[in-house]
Order: sequence, then structure tokens, then C-alpha cells
Amino acid sequence: MLLILYFYGSIFYKYNMEQTLSEQELVRRENLQKIKDLGIDPYPAEGFPVNVLSQEIKQNFKKGDSTYQEVVLAGRLMSRRIMGKASFAELQDTDGRIQLYVSRDDICDGEDKALYNTMFKKLLDLGDFIGVKGYAFYTNVGECSVHVTELVLLSKSLRPLPVVKTDADGNIHDSFTDPELRYRQRYVDLVVNPEVRETFRKRTQMYNTIRSFFNESGYLEVETPILQPLYGGAAARPFKTHHNTLDMTLYMRIANELYLKRLIVGGFDGVYEFSKDFRNEGMSRFHNPEFTQVELYVAYKDYEWMMNLTEEMVERIAMEMHGTTEVQVGDNVINFARPWKRYTMYEAIEHFTGVDISKMNEEELFKTAKELHVPVDKSMGKGKLIDEIFGEKCEAQLIQPTFITNYPVEMSPLAKKHRTEEGLVERFEAICNGKEICNSFTELNDPIDQRERFESQLELGKRGDDEAMVLDEDFLRAIEYGMPPTAGLGMGMDRLAMIMTNSNSIQDVLFFPQMKAEK
Repeated sequence: MLLILYFYGSIFYKYNMEQTLSEQELVRRENLQKIKDLGIDPYPAEGFPVNVLSQEIKQNFKKGDSTYQEVVLAGRLMSRRIMGKASFAELQDTDGRIQLYVSRDDICDGEDKALYNTMFKKLLDLGDFIGVKGYAFYTNVGECSVHVTELVLLSKSLRPLPVVKTDADGNIHDSFTDPELRYRQRYVDLVVNPEVRETFRKRTQMYNTIRSFFNESGYLEVETPILQPLYGGAAARPFKTHHNTLDMTLYMRIANELYLKRLIVGGFDGVYEFSKDFRNEGMSRFHNPEFTQVELYVAYKDYEWMMNLTEEMVERIAMEMHGTTEVQVGDNVINFARPWKRYTMYEAIEHFTGVDISKMNEEELFKTAKELHVPVDKSMGKGKLIDEIFGEKCEAQLIQPTFITNYPVEMSPLAKKHRTEEGLVERFEAICNGKEICNSFTELNDPIDQRERFESQLELGKRGDDEAMVLDEDFLRAIEYGMPPTAGLGMGMDRLAMIMTNSNSIQDVLFFPQMKAEK
């Protein structure tokens, strides 16, 4: 009975597979079996001793040189032109592409010539990983190539890559251009759209520049919890989960601010962290529920000092990545050279709307927002109303890097009250290309004032503001031990990467952005 079930199950599986696979995929599976029948392992376990990358050969090899005469490369077979006993092919490795010249007489001995006809001509498919050994030379038409003396299959590809066609003007047609497919199948996107790999290399360069900048100043890179018993450090809705052993609710962090400030309390003068943060909010080309920030806290400094540091750091990033402070972003050329323009929050709103809101109470702000056609509701307190007006009427106008300073106290429950301006706090945001890229405070280190701010946030929560902060007793206990004057900075790495790589969407700078369930 079991044998009968196995027999019919095998038939059903094969039939079902054939119904769901494309004709090309079926051919590749047939080729896979034929390769195995030839006694060739299509997925060998041993490594392949690569000693050079394609672009090094193309950039450095000169005609008549005795260099690059024993090269070993590996990568995907991306094209092939069979011409009798000899063929040209193209290999793509992590660095780029290079042409291969493959001669039957060079890679096969004696009776193995039949194997060349079967294996290389018929059973290898585009996308297969191959390894080659040979020597560099220039063809009659002057193309730097590798004359192959040994060729091995390293991994069989069972799915065909999307076909990319480039016209005489360099325009790409019929490529893997559907954004949803590109983001969902990033592994294919990286193969057929090599410029995407360059975007992520630049992103890593950006990280390295920031890390070097902080390390040169003696700041310590640290790690803080991602799973937290209380979420805090920002106004956002969290993801929550349950820890079975502890039988307690935990939250994915929305920010790491409160933990880093605990380290300042503990005696470190400067700490920073590249942190993965999670916010259970809407998605757009500027928002992904999982994103990366770098946060920095430095003792005995204030927000004016942090503005100068931010200008210097971002200017260096632009110079390191582009060799200039001017960066092309869409239709705009953004200049990160210091100094950047500065507005207070109230100045910016008056500049772009013509309305002075600096003396308005909550009721007047609500009325003004309605008159300015800004979407608001009764759950919003004074700070949220001001934030909505600024976001709707001002933010998109700020293309060149600009500091917005001196926020109303209601908007900033973790920032220190302004030393001279009543009702304001010492805070700035840097806006660039119409979006915030960083946020900074002279940090609130008065535990009594901090408790009152948290309690005000609890009242907003009761009114229906699901982004209001919660009261963190342990953090209050920490700063009751004493926290020195401190400046803090949080910078969005994804948005900065969008600007520095001229990318239109946050999904373009994330390897694996969050997507809807695949249909």
C-alpha cells in the first residue's frame, strides 16, 4: 500500500511540478539531470581558488604585459556566442564583467572533445556559476579578455534570469524594472541591475565614514537592547511581542535614546550606536517599519555644538562619497558645504505660511490648522498641531540642508528647556530634500522636569494619541543619580542614504524592504 501511495504521489508531484514550471525551467532541470548522468557534480562542495577580479584585469592589463597569465575567476555565465570549435562568453563576478574566449582544443583532451560539445554548448545555461582558469589577452578588436584553459561548473541555475537588452544609446529595455519584483527578489535585482550593487556599496561607505568620524573623536560604539520592557525615546507606535519564559510583554525598540543616556549617567563621555529601530506605522517611499538610525550622545555639550558637528560630519560624507560637497538628488543639486541655513520653528512657519503662531494657544492652533487645510483632529495637543502645520506647509520647501531650531516644549518631552526663550526647548532638526534627516536636543537632565513631561505625555495618551510616550521609571531613576549636560543626535541612515545615492525611494536603499504578502 505504501509503495502504491509513493508511486502515485511521485506521479502527482512530477505532474504538478510540470504544470507550475515554465518551459525554460523544465529544460534546465533536464540539463541538470544530463549533467549528473555525465558523472559531473553540478553543485561541487570544494572551493574554487579565485585570485583576481574582472575589473582588476580590465583596468591594469596592458598589451605585451607578462602579468595576468595565470588568472582564476569565478562568477555567472551571462552571455555566450558559439562559433564552432571556439566560443566567446561573458562572466560576471562581484566586480563586473569580462569576456571569455573558450576553445574546445584548449579545455578538452582527446575524447573529451565530445564532452565540450555536450557540456559547454548544450547543458550550460545563462546564470550558471562557472570557474575558469586562463590568461589575459586582447582580441583583434581590442577587447580585454581571458583565454580559458580550464572551465568547471560550480553551481547550476534552475531559473532563467530576466533578459536585459541595451540599445546603441545605452538605454536599458526589457530588464528587471518592476519595482515590486525588484524589491521582493533583490537577489535577482542585484544580478541583472549591477548599478544597484553600487548603491549599497556607497551606503556602506557612508556608514564607514560616520564610524571613522566618531571614532576619531574618541566616542565609544555600543549596543543596547532591541527588545525592551518599555518603548521610549520617540513619539511612535511600537510593535509588541511576548516572552514566554519571563511571561512578559516586550516591545521592539522605537529608539535607543534612553539606554544611551543611561550610559552617559554611568560615566561614558561619548557613546554612539547604529541601531535597527521598528515603528508600527504607515509605509511610503520615505518610511519602512524597520529602519536604521545612528544615535550619538556627548557629555558636556549642547545643541549648538551638535549643529556644528552635524554640518562637519555630513559635509565629510559628501566629500568622501562624491569628491565634492554638491550632490545631485533628482532635479536638485544639494550643497552640503558649511554653514547651513537656520530658521527657528516659528520663523519657518511664518516664512512659508505668513502666519505667526508663536503666541497661539491650542484652540487657536487648531483653528489655524483648519484654515491652512492641514489635517488635524481633537486628539492632538499643542505640540502635535504645530508639528502637523510645519510638516504640511514647510518641510517640503526645504531642499538645501537647513536647521530648524527652538521647538515648542510640548513637541519635545526629552529636550531641555531653552535657556532664554520661554516655552521653547533647545532642539534642532536638519531638513534636506524636503525631509528630516536628523533630530537633536540639549538633553533634559532635570529628573523632576522629566517626570512632569512624561506625565503630560500620559494625558495625551488618554486623549487618544497612540504615539504619546510612556513613563519610564527606571530611566527617571537613572537621571536622579545625576546626568551631566549632554547633547544628543539621532540621524536616519536610510534617508541620508537616499540623498547620497540619488535614490527616489527608501526601498531602493534597503536590501530587503518590507513588502505585502506575496500573492
